[in-house]
Amino acid sequence: MTLKAAFIGLGAMGTPMAGHLKSHGLLHAVSSRTQANAEKVAKDLGVAASSLADIGAQCDVIALCVTADADVLGTVDALAPHLRQGAIVVDHSTVAPDTAKRAAAKLAQVGAHFLDAPVSGGVEGAKNGKLSVMVGGDAEVLERARPVLEAYALRVTHLGDVGAGQATKAVNQVLVAGIAQGVCEGLALAEALGLDPERLLPTLGAGAAGNWFLEKRGATMLRNEFSVGFKLGLLHKDLGIVRGIAESAGTNRSVIERSLADYAELMSQGYGDDDISGLIRLKRKG
Repeated sequence: MTLKAAFIGLGAMGTPMAGHLKSHGLLHAVSSRTQANAEKVAKDLGVAASSLADIGAQCDVIALCVTADADVLGTVDALAPHLRQGAIVVDHSTVAPDTAKRAAAKLAQVGAHFLDAPVSGGVEGAKNGKLSVMVGGDAEVLERARPVLEAYALRVTHLGDVGAGQATKAVNQVLVAGIAQGVCEGLALAEALGLDPERLLPTLGAGAAGNWFLEKRGATMLRNEFSVGFKLGLLHKDLGIVRGIAESAGTNRSVIERSLADYAELMSQGYGDDDISGLIRLKRKG
């Protein structure tokens, strides 16, 4: 039997992810915080822009990609009274592991399941259907939901119980922030030294300094193009969550704290909607 899926949260990531579900014949309905946006996407995809109550009553797997912990819990609360027995809610947002556990407990009370399944790969990964999905929850539930996740993922990995997906995403965001610090600082130095980007970037990418961020953002940041990917304001939000996780774990937070301060400074200057590569603004000579 073909799963009937819905997608809630139609931003830069969610809209292309919903599109992949449609192309795989799985998408039944969509929803968004803004009804006009939901109706536009629904029209483009040829599906319904349904209420959360209707989505809960009609769908087997419901994917979320929203902004904050409160959004996840609010959506779960709205869905819960209407869900089918055995329905699966898959959360692709970046929130605290404890939030994932609270959502799972709420759904368990009505006979439904929850998977915390944050993603990595950026807007390009969402558009190309090549996201990496890190999943916490019951392994058998994941297998039931897998056709939905594989519609937009290159890799789907089960990491453990509910909360393990968000814990893995926390590690991911520390690495993302640290790599951005190094690449932006290095390329600001390259600019100051007058090096030719067309020869520099392929050379760096072919050696030990090569990484995804350098490959995807190096040329654009040197052209002062900062509207290409993940917004720095969202990374700042994520790192606020990660800071709490790292404090509890007792590990060093130097990259987290430096990045929080830097992105807060950029946000105060009005650059919160820039891609995270906008960090190079602070690395250049004053």
